[in-house]
Amino acid sequence: MSKVNIVRFASKHGDGFYDTLKKNIDTFFKENNISPSGNASLRWKTVAMCALFFVPYIIIVTGLAASSVYLFFGMWALVGFGMIGVGCGVHHDSNHGSYSDNKTVNKVVGDIVNVVGGYDVTWRIQHNILHHTYTNIEGLDEDIDAGGLLRFSPNSKKHVLHRFQHIYGWFLYCLLTIQWVTYKDYRLLFIYEKKGLLKKEKISLNKALLELSIYKVIYFTYILVLPILYSGMPWQYVVAGFLLLHAIAGLGLSCIFQLAHVLESSEYPMPTDDRKMENSWAIHQMLNTANFSPRSKWMHWFVGGLNYQVEHHLFPHISHVHYPQISKIVRSTAEQYGVPYKVMPTFVNALGQHYKMLKKLGQE
Repeated sequence: MSKVNIVRFASKHGDGFYDTLKKNIDTFFKENNISPSGNASLRWKTVAMCALFFVPYIIIVTGLAASSVYLFFGMWALVGFGMIGVGCGVHHDSNHGSYSDNKTVNKVVGDIVNVVGGYDVTWRIQHNILHHTYTNIEGLDEDIDAGGLLRFSPNSKKHVLHRFQHIYGWFLYCLLTIQWVTYKDYRLLFIYEKKGLLKKEKISLNKALLELSIYKVIYFTYILVLPILYSGMPWQYVVAGFLLLHAIAGLGLSCIFQLAHVLESSEYPMPTDDRKMENSWAIHQMLNTANFSPRSKWMHWFVGGLNYQVEHHLFPHISHVHYPQISKIVRSTAEQYGVPYKVMPTFVNALGQHYKMLKKLGQE
């Protein structure tokens, strides 16, 4: 595997949209005398999301849930929802550097992804570098590469099995985080080493493998070994609870991220033979990203503002706590320049649109 075959976007100065938008956003923060980083509400959310993950776990491992099978599995389910909350509402901002103005705080809080089974190095490369830069571009955005089992792009190869992906795809989504905590991070490290991407994180392959292995040992020790030893429930129940937590987390995280991009409204442009894109990076993001459920304060709180994916893709360095406010500026500026601003009214509507796209990509 060779180095990343990057593409070049058209100059942003050709449309004026992004320059004007950045100026408007900067003015908003200056006039209101607020920082683009997180605030007290984000710190309280951090406590809440970590509690949602760790409190049920403590109840499990101390044997307090052993009196009832329903209580036992209910606690595992809450851990799964806590993993979604920690992933979307805490470490996501941190690993984009928007949680705090302090880089050390961002690093420390961002490392929570290592505690819940992931790895911050591979996350930043796959998400921050590849997905955010090359959104929906076949061969570069790994979020639309499902290894052949699912077809997320009209530019990827189609197999007979894909005719049914709108049915079986939801079950594969449940396996997302199981992949993360087992083999995927290891596979990605070797891929990113060959592509020269580990250098961007200033880490060698050997050091990354050592770090990752230590994190995995710690994770599986506390999430499986300790509950088997001390929960007071049969080991089979513990393994079943572990699988339940990851089915919930995998399905939830998959839906949250895929609803923004794998839609009929996305354009999936491809570069020319000389690796040039027709549009500027900002226009490209607007054409391939959509919001959902913007009026739901609960949705915004729980998914860490990822229902405002348009704002997040344009300004990942701004904390999600500000997205509802700046979305008004993004929308009005887009209207001013005739740029599409895509939004779906509810989460259910977004699920329906994603279902239609899965079916279309599988049967077209």
